[in-house]
Amino acid sequence: MVHQPSSRPRLSRSGDTEDIVALLAPRLAHFAGVARTEHVTRAAQEMNVPQSTLSRALVRLEADLGVDLFVRHGRTLALTVAGRTFLGSVERALAEVERAAEEVRADADPATGKVAFRFLHTMGAETVPGLLHAFRADHPRVRFSLVQNYGEAMLERLRAGELDLCLTSPVPDAPDLVARRLDEQKLRLVVPADHPLAARRRIRLAEAADENFVTLEPGYGLRRITDALCAEAGFRPKVAFEGEEAETLRGLVAAGLGVALLPPPAVPRPGVVELTVTAPRAAREIGVAWLAGRADTPPVAAFKKFLLSRRGSLLPS
Repeated sequence: MVHQPSSRPRLSRSGDTEDIVALLAPRLAHFAGVARTEHVTRAAQEMNVPQSTLSRALVRLEADLGVDLFVRHGRTLALTVAGRTFLGSVERALAEVERAAEEVRADADPATGKVAFRFLHTMGAETVPGLLHAFRADHPRVRFSLVQNYGEAMLERLRAGELDLCLTSPVPDAPDLVARRLDEQKLRLVVPADHPLAARRRIRLAEAADENFVTLEPGYGLRRITDALCAEAGFRPKVAFEGEEAETLRGLVAAGLGVALLPPPAVPRPGVVELTVTAPRAAREIGVAWLAGRADTPPVAAFKKFLLSRRGSLLPS
């Protein structure tokens, strides 16, 4: 049989795709159910919807598409060529929706759900592994999507809805985010072991004004803190190198490329000496942030509560 286009009104080809999807989506499951049974009454019984509702949905679907999807023989229906073409795509689309629904339900399960959690590179060696180990003692099957990143990139992904929580520094202050201070970490001036300052235990940051600094790249929270502390000490740091990892910077200090303001290392590194900064007060706040107004799934709520319970004891002693 040669298919003849329907003379019914149809969606404009120039119409917005979003408008087409909004019109068609509610009727796709009805179409697939009738196509499977080839009988409106049986499909209505299987789908537990009134037969009149199902019939109207099919008529409107054909009107929206501007093609006949079925050849009708009383209450029995047979797919047209266009109907069979459409059915293949509809079944794939419905299967994908079902898969996605199962996935998000699984992610929200209180016992086995998933938490999308990002954290600073400097938190990855000890702090985050220790937190996860402690949390999983009571929630052994909760899954985590973990990524290390720098502060600004994390906040962008948080705003995009890609993250549930992020552990960051400085603690952000923005109207679209909720942030809570969890702990504070002292920063040290790291110098090469053979540097004249290496014989010292304490130092005022102003005494390092003439030194070359190795720092993290702009956009990193620790870089902003370094620049702010140097400004408070009365100078602008002479940057010899910009990197992405604190431990890389520590290695470059050991190689004699400059000095750096860094948090304590997970494991002491040879070739450097770490000096206590007496002025200005050199420390960074560590906090947890999430998107304001976003409802938490049970696993996210549990992990958030756990993090907030660690205020003042977040970092390894």
